[in-house]
Amino acid sequence: MTNKSEIKVTFGNRGYVAPVIVGTEGEHAVDIRKLRAETGFITYDEGYGNTGSCESAITFIDGEKGILRYRGYPIEELAERSNFIESSYLVIYGELPTPRELEEFRNRILLNAGIHEALRTMVAGFPMTAHPMAGLSAMLNALGCYYPELSSNNRKQDLENFDRTTTVLISKVRALAAMGYRYRNGLPVTYPKRGYSYCENFLHMMFSYPGEDSQIHPDVAKALDTLLLLHIDHEQNCSTSTVRMVGSGGANLFASVSAGVCALWGPMHGGANQAVIEMLTEISESGDDGTKFVERAKAGEVRLMGFGHRVYKNYDPRAKILHAQCMKIFDAIGVEDPLLKIAHRLEDIALNDAYFKSRNLYPNVDFYSGIILRALGIPVNMFPVIFAMGRMPGWIAQWKEMAERPGGRIYRPRQVYVGERERRFVPLMERVAAPSANA
Repeated sequence: MTNKSEIKVTFGNRGYVAPVIVGTEGEHAVDIRKLRAETGFITYDEGYGNTGSCESAITFIDGEKGILRYRGYPIEELAERSNFIESSYLVIYGELPTPRELEEFRNRILLNAGIHEALRTMVAGFPMTAHPMAGLSAMLNALGCYYPELSSNNRKQDLENFDRTTTVLISKVRALAAMGYRYRNGLPVTYPKRGYSYCENFLHMMFSYPGEDSQIHPDVAKALDTLLLLHIDHEQNCSTSTVRMVGSGGANLFASVSAGVCALWGPMHGGANQAVIEMLTEISESGDDGTKFVERAKAGEVRLMGFGHRVYKNYDPRAKILHAQCMKIFDAIGVEDPLLKIAHRLEDIALNDAYFKSRNLYPNVDFYSGIILRALGIPVNMFPVIFAMGRMPGWIAQWKEMAERPGGRIYRPRQVYVGERERRFVPLMERVAAPSANA
């Protein structure tokens, strides 16, 4: 990054000159790292919508043009020509792997799929009513206890063991997710099989029964693989920023991604596709084809879930890809889902209605991802778990980028205090209750 110009700001009689950082895609940022030290002022940006917390070479998004690229590669090209494991390698290490590198990466993931027996006991100890995301976060953090050499909180040592930690996490997040599902449903744990792809093995561990050879349709595995690929990384979103923030304090990768799962659990982040399914179900049960619901949404009575995005002001490029996968998977399994017809109806209305077009309310990635997961038989409360599986390589890449930065600082946002001024302590017996608002 190079400084191209500067911004001059005046605070009363004092001036401040801030350099401008220009990214490789022409993005401009005002560098205010010395603002408080030189002026006593800070900036206020609730939600960090206009704040750059880091320089990153991993993912580029242009929301106005509907562009998403991993390490410079368009998401459309990766979805068509690559797969989840290869794209994960790309995002983590910065370049597409050679055939040998890819084979070694895949083998390390397969060999790390086993789960320590003591961890199985821990999974079985969770209440049946526990949310899968609570279990996943706890298990990922606990996983580091079985690899003390990988979770030392010694930055140099953790980076030296980074390659092994990477494959442990990518492999075992899938196994832990499947194991949690099996225990919650009273089913025996199923182990991965050689010769299966990453997604084939996940579906095998989720749904196979003892003594049976699982039959996984290639289009079903491909749909899940594409869904995971599209979720690998998405710049500094809530969970990714959480991973970097936790890691900035020196925390190891296991602890950092565990925190990322907690951030992703929130319904405004990882639960959006669940909200889409709930909306479509509500529409279906009311006997509506979506037309009446759209009118209610335009009147402000309900919210149309799965449309619009904080970043994209155009059609989410991931949604276009998942739309095509959605059609393939329903053809492959021969299932007619009434929710899919309603989804098509909502999309058709929104793409041709001036109300939605003027507000840039196009379908986003959550709109079709929920329908695909539902078709695969994934329970709704596990939707964010699948999201976490897909996002794991991105979290790993972001942690690595943060950890390798020379002189990296611990994340420590400022605040504008609006509470009471200094007060004197009042002894207990002298305190008088404040008058009631209803008095």
